[in-house]
Amino acid sequence: MSAAMDGPFHPGELRAQQLAGKGSSGGAIRSYMPEQHREFFAMLPFLLVATVEDDGWPRATVLSGAPGFVHSPDPATLRVAAPLDVPVGSRIGVLGLDFSTRRRNRANGVIAQVDGAGFTIDVGESFGNCPKYIRLRDVVPAAETGAAAAEGSFEGISEQARDMLAAADTLFVATTGGQYGADISHRGGAPGFVQMDGDTLTVPDYAGNRYFNTLGNMLIDDRVALLVIDYTTGDVLHLQGRAEVQWTGETAGLPGAERLWRLQVERGTLRRGAVPLRWRPRPEE
Repeated sequence: MSAAMDGPFHPGELRAQQLAGKGSSGGAIRSYMPEQHREFFAMLPFLLVATVEDDGWPRATVLSGAPGFVHSPDPATLRVAAPLDVPVGSRIGVLGLDFSTRRRNRANGVIAQVDGAGFTIDVGESFGNCPKYIRLRDVVPAAETGAAAAEGSFEGISEQARDMLAAADTLFVATTGGQYGADISHRGGAPGFVQMDGDTLTVPDYAGNRYFNTLGNMLIDDRVALLVIDYTTGDVLHLQGRAEVQWTGETAGLPGAERLWRLQVERGTLRRGAVPLRWRPRPEE
């Protein structure tokens, strides 16, 4: 999507809606953050972020801090008190998610300022998402270990990455629609909902808000970044690859899937203990 366009959807999203046989007016997509969204972001101890690297690849990451490290001085601005290696003017998408209530809100825009204390976003789009496919969890600070996060990079999918993916019930997906900006979204399901075949992942696409932000971006630029968090250890897995959407036909035995997309993973990074938070599962209500 792009706030610079006449409507809320860019050509890729409109094409995705056409291929899916359904769409939305996008009436809940605003060029500013309503008060409840501004208050929501300020309550969060972590933030999911999509950025675009110098070579055009999207990257998904997670930032954390004491509640209030994200705040909104006005309806068109988000200030994040956490380091992020991005230049002024670059595209960014953020997702705020509260696992304890299943509430999630997104904001997309551009980096307006970077300094030693963090960065500022000029928000061009703000919208909420439905609470489907989110497992209830409570977040707590991690015990202090004093150990720095170890990082390891690899081609394709490493064995450690396969273990994390097999256990995951949540993915965060960063995409870029070229000139239309960066975006990060949530995908969830029962553990094992992501299928693996070599270095190819198959991800179900369930019924949602009918905006098709993620799939619409994939139609413009097939480069995708995934983020997986191990909620018990704070380990963070980053993957990058190229995606192709299967709009019709078999859904690979994935119950409830309306379509699916496949990601050919090219490279990844595993950061041990990178997030100083832990998430405890709650009994489903």
